[in-house]
Amino acid sequence: MNKQKRLEIFQRLSEAIPNPETELEYSSTFELLIAVILSAQATDKGVNIATRKLFPVANTPQAIYDLGVDGLKEYIKTIGLFNTKAENIIKACKMLVDLHNSEVPEDRKALEALPGVGRKTANVVLNTAFGHPTMAVDTHIFRVSNRTKLAPGKNVLEVEKALLKHVPKEYLIPAHHLLILHGRYTCTARKPRCGACCIYDLCEYKDKSE
Repeated sequence: MNKQKRLEIFQRLSEAIPNPETELEYSSTFELLIAVILSAQATDKGVNIATRKLFPVANTPQAIYDLGVDGLKEYIKTIGLFNTKAENIIKACKMLVDLHNSEVPEDRKALEALPGVGRKTANVVLNTAFGHPTMAVDTHIFRVSNRTKLAPGKNVLEVEKALLKHVPKEYLIPAHHLLILHGRYTCTARKPRCGACCIYDLCEYKDKSE
């Protein structure tokens, strides 16, 4: 795929998705961090249902830490892997209080040092909260990048590096959410909705449907 075709893809995606934003609900960088940790192997919709009850009660590192593991579990028990997530979040909140003055650090190394925060979660926070040109490659982005041949790779890190190399500079910040939303609603996993796709003629997928 050449440079001009990639530019055209992002121009069209931007027109089709004028407000590319996360579907997780949050009102602070800390709330975003917690929501992203909870979203691993869970849907944004499921996370939002839980955080709508949790955040009005506790939405700071100290407040969530004060709930304790068992207290936090009561709010997130509808989410997959909630036991592990509760333990990680409590530990992460303690570190934020003790090491970062209760602020979410704008630094990859510091973010990835928090329990429950891997490279993908750190990339989401850096991109969404701080406006860094990072690529958090989830299942949607991995699928779209490989299927369209926009940025093929055998694993998430290869796709991340390919996207950072090939995405036109002016689209590096919104690209993350443009690709997620396109994958979630149009280039779907089982059967892509090719007939409704704005980049149908630019996509290099061999098994297109109508």
